[in-house]
Amino acid sequence: MSDTGTATLAESHTEMTELLLPNDTNNLGRALGGAVLHWMDVCGAIAAMRFSNRQCVTASMDHVDFISPIDLGEVAVIEGYVFNTGRTSVDVKVDVRAENPKTDEERETTTSYFTFVALDDDGRPTPVPKLACPTEDERVLRDAAIDGRKAQLEAVVERLE
Repeated sequence: MSDTGTATLAESHTEMTELLLPNDTNNLGRALGGAVLHWMDVCGAIAAMRFSNRQCVTASMDHVDFISPIDLGEVAVIEGYVFNTGRTSVDVKVDVRAENPKTDEERETTTSYFTFVALDDDGRPTPVPKLACPTEDERVLRDAAIDGRKAQLEAVVERLE
C-alpha cells in the first residue's frame, strides 16, 4: 500500500498452482469441488491481504459454476486480484484454469467473486486502501470483473424467477 491510502490492482495479483493428486479427486479422477473452492478461497485471501496489508477473512463467495473438470495429474492455476473496495471490505475475482503439463493445453474451469473483510490486530473490521488502477491493463481487468460479477448475479436472478 502506498502512503496515499491507495493500493493497486497489480499489488494484489496472486497466482497459485496445485498439482491434482489422488487425495483431491473424486471416484472419476477429477478434482473435488470442495478442493477447488478451498484453493480459490486461499488465493482470494492472499490477494486481499496483499492489497490491504491486513489479515482478511472471507465474508462471501458468489455463485460458482464448474464449467470444465480438472483431471488427475493436471495443474490447477488459481489467479486472483482485488477489483473493488468498500470501507473495510475488498472484492476479489478468482479464476481457475486447468493445464495439461504433457500437452500445454489450457482451459478455463471456473470463476467466482469473493468479498473479504480486513481485520485490525484486535480482530475488528478496519478500513482498507482505495483501489488504484494506474495502467490501462489494470483498468481493463477491474472493469471486466465488475461487469462479469454483475452479469453473473443477473443470471442467478433469472434462474430464480
